[in-house]
Amino acid sequence: MAMIEAAKLDEGEDAVGISEFLPEDWRDATLLGRVDFGDGPTPILVRGGRIEDVSGIAPTTSDLMNAFAPGAAIPPGVDLGPLEALDVRPVWENPDGAAAKLLAPVDLQVLKAAGVTFAVSTLERVIEERARGDAAEALKIRGQLSASMGGDLRSVNPGSDGAERLKQSLITDGLWSQYLEVAIGPDAEIFTKGPTLSSMGWGDQVGVRSDSHWNNPEPEVVLLCDGSGRIRGASLGNDVNLRDFEGRSALLLSKAKDNNASCAIGPFFRLFDDGFGLDDVRSAEVTLKITGRDNFVLDGHSNMSLISRDPATLAGQAFGKQHQYPDGFVLFLGTMFAPIQDRDTAGQGFTHKVGDRVRVATPKLGVLENEVTTCDVAPPWTFGVSALIRNLAGRGLL
Repeated sequence: MAMIEAAKLDEGEDAVGISEFLPEDWRDATLLGRVDFGDGPTPILVRGGRIEDVSGIAPTTSDLMNAFAPGAAIPPGVDLGPLEALDVRPVWENPDGAAAKLLAPVDLQVLKAAGVTFAVSTLERVIEERARGDAAEALKIRGQLSASMGGDLRSVNPGSDGAERLKQSLITDGLWSQYLEVAIGPDAEIFTKGPTLSSMGWGDQVGVRSDSHWNNPEPEVVLLCDGSGRIRGASLGNDVNLRDFEGRSALLLSKAKDNNASCAIGPFFRLFDDGFGLDDVRSAEVTLKITGRDNFVLDGHSNMSLISRDPATLAGQAFGKQHQYPDGFVLFLGTMFAPIQDRDTAGQGFTHKVGDRVRVATPKLGVLENEVTTCDVAPPWTFGVSALIRNLAGRGLL
């Protein structure tokens, strides 16, 4: 199969412009991903602009990261040709399927996420809580809270003496919240976003519940960590969120976060090497663009430098003597965006509509693009861990 596909790739053309969604220096980057050529998930590396099938070295991306230490040379896989000739297409352009499907670049890793790690998202979580999921109340509450806390939150160091003083002041003023506790307290919010293997990839649909009436994308940078907790690379993600569900009660977090097609990662993980590292993550400028079928357009941009806790600190709180993940994990670092632009009615803010196109981008990681549908309409998730094991075994990879 690999050699047959190699010939097709070398003879092909950049039919869908996949290179337009890659890091600006992709020919110099080391990219980790997964592709289905029709017989099941295949882990690939992209080096020097060419695709290598590394399934003979490691059957999963999880195994590949655990088999080789950071900085160690990974042996070459089977050459499949130039990346720009890979025939992959988004589902909205090619519903019948292309020669290959670009999958989320994770398999056995646990899907973890950090919450309220930016001042803007912290304020929006407090607003949700106080509005009890009612978007109509959000505008008034946002003005009250921004005037009282916005500047302080951006400058406070979580867990510091200054944070404790701010906490006591807010308690006195009746403004304290469980979200502020994880925003400026000593312990970050780290939760499980969804089950292993449930993430969508580039060009897939992402889902919001059909019974949600106030929701939004959460564009984030995502870390890739191996089974020893070491940070190995980064990608882009969309931690789709239901603001009305979480706003009604924090105990509905799982219903707000873990739904069919509610998590997207891609297009690839960029592995750390001499040309890309954690400092590039810390300084990444991330853009968000939402384009609706109703001609609605929302543009935003923010910088990872505004994060309240360092990415390495967040990864350290996710993994350690209290938590181990032998197959590795990915960690969403928290959203720096909180779309509040009115869409239909003044004061109602933003919520998704079916058909919205969401693009999350940063120059060093590329572009993650997905289309919004409802969770009940999105294809049901059927390929779980047991299906993966059977598939790999049937292909002689185990």
